[in-house]
Amino acid sequence: MEFARHPHPSPIAEERRREILVSPGFGQHFTDHMVSIDWTRASGDAAAESSAPHSGGEWHDARLEPFGPLSLSPAAAVFHYAQEIFEGLKAYRHDDGSVWTFRPQANAARLNRSARRLALPELPEEVFLEALRVLVSTDQSWVPDGDGQSLYLRPFMIATEEFLGVRPANEVGFKVIASPAGNYFGGELKPVSIWVSRELARAGHGGTGAAKFGGNYAASLAAQLEASAHGCDQVLFLDPVRDNAVEELGGMNVFFVFADGSLVTPELTGTILEGVTRSSVLQLGRDRGLNVVERSITVEEWRAGVASGEITEVFACGTAAVITPIGTLVDGEDSFMSPEIDPATSVALDIRRELLDLQTGHGDDRHGWLHRLV
Repeated sequence: MEFARHPHPSPIAEERRREILVSPGFGQHFTDHMVSIDWTRASGDAAAESSAPHSGGEWHDARLEPFGPLSLSPAAAVFHYAQEIFEGLKAYRHDDGSVWTFRPQANAARLNRSARRLALPELPEEVFLEALRVLVSTDQSWVPDGDGQSLYLRPFMIATEEFLGVRPANEVGFKVIASPAGNYFGGELKPVSIWVSRELARAGHGGTGAAKFGGNYAASLAAQLEASAHGCDQVLFLDPVRDNAVEELGGMNVFFVFADGSLVTPELTGTILEGVTRSSVLQLGRDRGLNVVERSITVEEWRAGVASGEITEVFACGTAAVITPIGTLVDGEDSFMSPEIDPATSVALDIRRELLDLQTGHGDDRHGWLHRLV
């Protein structure tokens, strides 16, 4: 697919860009351009709407254009029926000036799994990768090179058709925007505190929990407010159908390190997002000879394991934060601390170091996870 190029007539001044890159924060500033591709269902292909809603159309008008507001009808389907999905990944500048991203094929595959669940069209992997390359190669001066910094890439897909009927949209837009990013939690890495949500759920069985769908995140916000009100950084969701088994945080997967050499994470049941960082941690755990297990684990087992010394570390992982230790767990009026991590022996910090070294070009890419963009 060929991308038409429409450069920004007034890009952000170099001096201002340099000021931003000194301390970019997360998701606060955006590069000069974005990528857009449109999809339209083939005329007369109404049968595809019910039998295969993601087929019967074509992607067209791929373009690089100035970052800026979108022009959409107030009746666009995305506003009324939340037919949208998104992804998140990072681009890193290596010492030789080249720019690479981490496992983008996995993001492309997950985008298409999400698309199938939300009745949106699938995007070919090669188009997804080329969209990233076109944007990053154009805005490569926005890729920071400070410690722990990266260019966060946000591909997303929205239903743009002007129509209020409840059916899969006949017109869809795919876009990629980019934002320079520092440390997700800001400053020095430190354990995060977690509030246990007993009343609110992020997703339910048969729902959209396995899709990277904005509605899942919107559903987590009220619980996140509860967490903040109790002085906690993040919220933990449970599965009431399976004895209140641990699921995930508002935007990260959860891992447990056991004294017997096991690395345990909640199994995928359709209500948990299959994180790219999660799957990477599982593989790196196997590389270390750990007994990697995906299974149900409850808060009660968590509490008892910490008390007995059976659980030695608890951490969360995700694209934005990479890996961060979990400290205090607040469950209503009760709370307890996860074990304090010893930097010299920590599995979590060791895997984190390998991930960061790999992503920034300082490690051995033995699994072929890096993909060069520039």
